[in-house]
Amino acid sequence: MSSKVTVNYGSASRLLHPMHTVLVSCMGKSGKPNISTVAWAMPTSQKPPLVAISLAPERHSHSLIEESKEFIINIPTIEQLQSVMACGTFSGRSFDKFKKTNLTPIPGKSVKAPAILECLAHIECTVEDQIQTGDHTIFVGKIVEAYADLGMFTDSYDVKRAHMVYHGGGNNFYTLDTKNYKP
Repeated sequence: MSSKVTVNYGSASRLLHPMHTVLVSCMGKSGKPNISTVAWAMPTSQKPPLVAISLAPERHSHSLIEESKEFIINIPTIEQLQSVMACGTFSGRSFDKFKKTNLTPIPGKSVKAPAILECLAHIECTVEDQIQTGDHTIFVGKIVEAYADLGMFTDSYDVKRAHMVYHGGGNNFYTLDTKNYKP
């Protein structure tokens, strides 16, 4: 029989980690793009195709997404870990994160926000809904474009080649075990 210990409610959300870590790019009416590191992202519907991201209202990207009603979810790899950390540490109000991280903006296909060239996949979204939940806002995005690097994705990722980033809490990051387990 195993022993169970109580987890502080403030840390309970970390029981859901590791979480897939993404870079959300956005741009307000000023035309200056920004990037936020987000571990709280998930699909919410297939018909229509919807995804959600959760951002604190004090984040610069929050106001840009509210203003523009669009964003792009970019899927980084472990090779971009330093950029992932920088985009989650520095504020876009003070820094141009594309320049600070040497990430390359490329035009979005259906939205004005830029995608990130170095990321292996991109999901372009227009905001369908915005829900305040405690100290975060959930932005529900309708997928209007989705594309990935050639050979990295068909119906699923080639995890032996696509070393995606998973946040374990704090400054802990992981990649997937490449063994395929089947029930």
